[in-house]
Amino acid sequence: MTETLKVERNDRILRLTLQNPPANALSEEVLMALQAALDDAIEDDRVRVIIIAASGKLFSAGHDLKQMTSHRTDADRGKSYFEGVFGICSRVMQSIVNHPKPVIAEVGGLATAAGCQLVASCDLAIASDQATFGVNGIDVGLFCTTPAVALTRVVSRKRATELLLTGDMIDAAAAAEIGLINRVVSNKSLTDAVNEMAAIIAAKPPVAVKLGKAALLRQAGMDLSKAYELASSVMVENLLAEEAEEGINAFLEKRPPKWPG
Repeated sequence: MTETLKVERNDRILRLTLQNPPANALSEEVLMALQAALDDAIEDDRVRVIIIAASGKLFSAGHDLKQMTSHRTDADRGKSYFEGVFGICSRVMQSIVNHPKPVIAEVGGLATAAGCQLVASCDLAIASDQATFGVNGIDVGLFCTTPAVALTRVVSRKRATELLLTGDMIDAAAAAEIGLINRVVSNKSLTDAVNEMAAIIAAKPPVAVKLGKAALLRQAGMDLSKAYELASSVMVENLLAEEAEEGINAFLEKRPPKWPG
């Protein structure tokens, strides 16, 4: 628990809640707290799934522009500070993508700029029907270049380019249509829907989940033959795991599997 991030574990699910109201801005402190929590979860075998949520009406309005602007009076006009913040932010986003545990975004309100980047970086995302999304830095003279890295990896380049150049906001239904989020639910049932998905995944064999998530990421950047070569080697590794042996035996014996651990 920090002043800007609430950390809770319920059984095998870790919930990280941004609490930097009213905008839940991704300040330097928030980013550092997120990174620390993500790092801790890597070695915590009790954690199977991570949820990133937010308190209040907004998910996240992106970087803390007031905090960043305060450094324009530095001798270098804030250059070294800006580099540090974007370095931390890039590390957090990559940590989510590369994390061995699946990460789900629970989006109850506006997610824009780096807030939208955070959603795009998560493995899965469920949003309420009141959520909106955008990468509208262009409206304040700042093209959302770093959010574009995450955005263009989950939606088409042309659709991402349109959002980046126009600064237009889209609703949750449109975000689901373009693949930014997985599904839309009522605001009232949002947390229940996210918890249900997290519980389903948390009940799956953790070795298979870990191997699968890593393989999905690696094969995406390969040509077809290399992708199949990697996928085949991962399947062999998975088959040799105790989990797969138990799961297949349970299937053949028509009984529920008893996962190791």
